[in-house]
Amino acid sequence: MILRRSIALLATGALAGCSLAPHYDRPALGVPGTWKTAPGWQMASPADDQPRADWWTGFADPTLDDLVARAVAHNQTLAQAAATSRQARAATREARAALFPTVTANGQVTHTYSGGNTAVVTGGTIASGSTGTGTGAGTTTSTGTTTGTITTGGRTTTNYRVNLDAAWQPDLFGQLTNTTRNARLTEQARLADLANARLALEGELATDYLSLRAVDAQIASLAATADAYQRSLTIATNRYNAGIVARTDSYQAQSQLASAQSDLEGERRTRAQYEDAIAVLVGENPASFTLASMGPNWTPAVPAVPAIVPATLVQRRPDVAAAERAVAAANAEIGVQRAAFFPTVNLSAEGGFNNNALSGLFSSAASLWSLGAQVAQTLLDFGARRARVAQARAAYDAAVANYRQVTLTAFQEVQDDLIASQILARQEAYLRTASFAADKSEASLRDQYRAGIVVFTDVVSAQATALTARRALIQAQLDRQTTAVALVQALGGGWSASDLTNGAEAARAARP
Repeated sequence: MILRRSIALLATGALAGCSLAPHYDRPALGVPGTWKTAPGWQMASPADDQPRADWWTGFADPTLDDLVARAVAHNQTLAQAAATSRQARAATREARAALFPTVTANGQVTHTYSGGNTAVVTGGTIASGSTGTGTGAGTTTSTGTTTGTITTGGRTTTNYRVNLDAAWQPDLFGQLTNTTRNARLTEQARLADLANARLALEGELATDYLSLRAVDAQIASLAATADAYQRSLTIATNRYNAGIVARTDSYQAQSQLASAQSDLEGERRTRAQYEDAIAVLVGENPASFTLASMGPNWTPAVPAVPAIVPATLVQRRPDVAAAERAVAAANAEIGVQRAAFFPTVNLSAEGGFNNNALSGLFSSAASLWSLGAQVAQTLLDFGARRARVAQARAAYDAAVANYRQVTLTAFQEVQDDLIASQILARQEAYLRTASFAADKSEASLRDQYRAGIVVFTDVVSAQATALTARRALIQAQLDRQTTAVALVQALGGGWSASDLTNGAEAARAARP
């Protein structure tokens, strides 16, 4: 009862604290109203066409969908980011606990022995010793033969004590509040880092997977080209053996075939590297991970990626959100350091019972209590506190500069990817036309060579042009896909800054 009254007194008697942190406003940014690469664009209402959380499904590839799910569940880099965010969340709880009293319970039992008189029998004569406390006694001297000792009057006492102690530091100048605010904002920054790590993982996996499928198409194209070159070599060799052409035709055909075969082996090596990279991303051992080839059946779907208004980009990019939360945390740290100029007050209370008998331990006569207060103020530190405040302000300025730089980079990435998407679409159309024409030219010249109308050098040139056009078309198709991935990442995917406050990101981080 006494302890409860003491704690209530500490809680209700404290002065209302104040914060010494500067008023926080999000740093101003010069945000344009529209994208110059998307003139006249207007955001849909409702915004059903904005990037979704499962944006990779736009590539219409079930294998990619499965790989992303496995990566999110088992990727070790993402697991590390999630653990870091949980660590920051625990630090927030620890900082918040400092706002409340600390209560400890103690129980103690003490046994005390007090020694009595000791007598020593020496040759029939008894010499008495003095009474002492503990196990020892006074000493006597005598002569003769000692035959024994006798101790009388000793006793043992027991003491029982139970008490509760409470201690509390009222947050008069906001030091603890700003420390808690700093921890909470840092936690949100770590949650945004987690979202950014997940988006980066999804983007890297999608890019590697799409690149692997493009390599499958390159391998299929080169394999077909090698077969065609083998037929050309056979034709050239037969014409040489018949004495129709010089042996240089056979050498040229053989050189071209070997070059195509070398390129084919290089693409197989590249495919193996992409496959191993995907294995690591999904948390599996590359030695036992395989992906079946799609060969020429690759259909490079390019999903439409809707843009967003520039003003909302800062709410959709997790890295921008992390940088902004770091600014707010640095602002709170200024308040923590400024509070050091003011005194600290510590209140304490103790209540309990003390008795020599266990049966009467909790009686009113055995009760005890105490209240205490301590005030401390640093009088001279030779500028240490001012230096810490200056450090906190400089850290805030650095965080603001980083936030603005991250935001500018975000706008640059969106601009670059928007213009790349538009240009690559036109380039693919041109390359498709070039590849079709080159294939027709190659087939025509090969037939003319077989009929003896043109020399083999013309065939070799046409074949090289057709192969280059086919490979360039596949690369352009891949570039459009990977640019779509990059644009989704630049726009923040389906993420929103509200995930930091509505519990969505914390729920993802809580999953082991």
